[in-house]
Amino acid sequence: MSYIDNIRTFVRVYELGSMSAAARDQRISAAVASSRISQLEDYLSVRLFHRTTRQLNPTEQGNTFYDGACKVLEAIDEAEAAVNSITQSPRGRLHIAAPLGVGRRLIAPLIPEFKKEYPMIDLRLRLSDRKLDLTAEGLDVAFFLGVPEDSTLRIKKIADCPRMLCAAPSYIEQRGAPTSAEELTNGTHDCLNLRYPGAPEFQWPLQTANGIRRFAVKGPFESDDGDVLTNWALDGFGITLKPAFEIAEHLEAGQLVPVLQDTPPIPIQMALLYTHRRHQDPKTRLLIEFMTPRVQAALRGTLVAEEAQLPR
Repeated sequence: MSYIDNIRTFVRVYELGSMSAAARDQRISAAVASSRISQLEDYLSVRLFHRTTRQLNPTEQGNTFYDGACKVLEAIDEAEAAVNSITQSPRGRLHIAAPLGVGRRLIAPLIPEFKKEYPMIDLRLRLSDRKLDLTAEGLDVAFFLGVPEDSTLRIKKIADCPRMLCAAPSYIEQRGAPTSAEELTNGTHDCLNLRYPGAPEFQWPLQTANGIRRFAVKGPFESDDGDVLTNWALDGFGITLKPAFEIAEHLEAGQLVPVLQDTPPIPIQMALLYTHRRHQDPKTRLLIEFMTPRVQAALRGTLVAEEAQLPR
């Protein structure tokens, strides 16, 4: 297995452009990663990377070997998947990702149940609200809110998630409730914004009497962590746009209240993303089949509770 391990490490170093990043991804030390590359170079009698103190770039031989190495690893993965499918005892590791709110509230509670049902599969859950590259970051499956830009990925839609604009009673007492969506753009009200490169919420899409309009909202607070925005809203610092399932408990407790219900945000799609290659892996299919109905049920339960809290 050492030669295959060396190849896997080489592929991740090539894709991430960093020995230390590849080591973290493989959960090995940078010294081990460097040793694996050196062993591979000695075996092949070529230099795979140009190394300096600041840069690591593939050589011409490295570029050529990468293409072949990917095919080798893909063949191995497919062979393992075929064996797993025949034996009906899938095993191995799955790296999955999810936005913070989705992961904490919906996915993490299901991981122990999945592990109990499939004890030979280990799940590695990564939570982040930033945009993720499945291939570059070695992910098998990612939960996603919105519409992915990468058309090469497979998409399994889970549900359309209702969203709402909300604020704390203390904010409304101090600033008043907004009476029109335009007040979100002209400085009358402070909006709490989810911001990171490629973020889908630079503008808030609201359903108006004249159809969907996108409002370039303004406010002094920004974060790349959706839960930070929720906490700021709870502390009375502004209005935020949130999926209903993320704030259900706060609405029920009266800590947040909906605003501008005549111009609600459009729902956001929740989906599972995975590569075409991962579609052949029984572990991936099991995860999708396991998670989809359970997440859908959790979202339906949240929606029922949410509607019960809305004023009539």
